[in-house]
Amino acid sequence: MPLPRIGVVIVTMGTRPRELEALLASVEKQDVPATRVVLVGNATPLADVTADVTKVPLEENLGCPGGRNVGLKMLRESDEADIVIELDDDGLLIADDVFRRVQQLFATDPELGIVGFRVADEHGHTERRWVPRLRADDPMRRGSVTAFLGGGHALSMPMLRQIDLWPAEFFFGHEESDLAWRALDAGWKILYEPELVLQHPRTSPARHAAHYRFTARNRVWLARRRLPVLLIPVYLGVWILLAMARMRSLTGFKAWWGGFGEGIRTPCGPRRAMKWRTVWRMTRLGRPPVL
Repeated sequence: MPLPRIGVVIVTMGTRPRELEALLASVEKQDVPATRVVLVGNATPLADVTADVTKVPLEENLGCPGGRNVGLKMLRESDEADIVIELDDDGLLIADDVFRRVQQLFATDPELGIVGFRVADEHGHTERRWVPRLRADDPMRRGSVTAFLGGGHALSMPMLRQIDLWPAEFFFGHEESDLAWRALDAGWKILYEPELVLQHPRTSPARHAAHYRFTARNRVWLARRRLPVLLIPVYLGVWILLAMARMRSLTGFKAWWGGFGEGIRTPCGPRRAMKWRTVWRMTRLGRPPVL
C-alpha cells in the first residue's frame, strides 16, 4: 500500500519573519517532501514570503485554531494529505527525517490519530510544561498520552474527518485539549514521540496580553463542552486552586477571574460530553480529565 501523504499547515501573524524563513527552509529540506505546505497569514498579507508554499493571507486574525482550520479545510477539500503536520512559526525542525518518521508511524498503526513532537529549546532542553503527561521528569519517555503540544504535532486526516477540526471560538488556549479529548472519545490514539523534535525558543505563555483571560474562559468552555456533568465542578475546582496558587500578578488575577466569568456566561459551542469509558481510559493513561 502507498505510504500516507503529508501536508503542512503553518499559521503566522507576520511578526517573526526570520524565524518563519528558517522554519520553511527546514520543512523544505525534509527527505520526504510534503504534498503541499499551506501558510496562513492571520491579518497579514505574506507579501515578503518567497518560499514555494500556498499562501493564504487573511484580513482578520482568526486566532491560532481558526487560522489552522483554514489550512486544514484546504487540504481536506483538495484531498492532498492523509497526515497534516502543524508547526509554530517560531519553531524549527532540526532533523531532516521528521516527515519520514511521521509517515512510518501512521502507516504502521491505523488507529493512530495524533503524534506529539518533543519541544526543546536551542540547547536541547525540554521544559516540564512541554511534556504532555503529569510525570514530566523524563521528557524522553515515549508512549501513549492524553494530550499534545500545539507547537509541533501531526494529525490524521481520517480522524479529522470523523471528529472535525479545531474549536475556532477558543481563539487561543486549550484548543489542543478539546481536540485531544474528542480524539480519545472517538477511539483514536495519541502518541508522544520524543525523537521528533521541534526546536522552539523558551518563552512564557503569559507573554500574550490576553493569556489569563483566554486561559480561564476556555477552561470553563472545555469543561462545559466535553466533561460529564459530575466532573465539571471537580475539574474547575482543581484548576481554580492551581491557578490561584501560581498567580503572581494582580492584573493577571483580575483578567483570570474576568475570563472565568465569561466562560460561565457565554455560549461555548455544542456540548458533546465524553463517555465514562473515555474517562477511565484517560485515567489508565495517567491523566484523568480533572487535572
